[in-house]
Amino acid sequence: MRIDVRPILHAPGKRLDFRFSMDLSDVEFAGRHPISRPVAVEGAVTNTADLLELELTARTTLDAVCDRCGKEFLQDKIIPFRCLLAEELQNEDNDEIVLLEDGEVDAGDLARTAFILGMDTKTLCSEDCKGLCPRCGADLNLGPCSCGKETDPRLAVLAKLLENRENE
Repeated sequence: MRIDVRPILHAPGKRLDFRFSMDLSDVEFAGRHPISRPVAVEGAVTNTADLLELELTARTTLDAVCDRCGKEFLQDKIIPFRCLLAEELQNEDNDEIVLLEDGEVDAGDLARTAFILGMDTKTLCSEDCKGLCPRCGADLNLGPCSCGKETDPRLAVLAKLLENRENE
């Protein structure tokens, strides 16, 4: 979605609102395609004292899978993004400035990149998810498993000392 900002380029106080949706269902994360619904993007380009600022928010509901317990769930995802727009770069080291192309900015490309970079590397169904038992695979969120606790073989000598001390 290209936005022509020339009407507000030299008009302080002016603003261009925009709204569009994008399809990111082709984007793959860890072998899955969690973005099956359209991503709604809304934002504005504002001229503040001849300085153009673009702000946008991209939002959707993801088809997520918990990394601890494997449960599928829906997760709302909201990604805010903001940057400055310029006709020419004076400081090429500044990542917050996006160069205009013939008075236009590609808000779709910016929103796509921001959304992909804003995806979580770890997804949890809840912050207190207990995951699965490493021995029997039981979902520990539903209750304790029946396999019992196994002592770490490296600590077996200490466990035996404690057992002997309790028997004295």
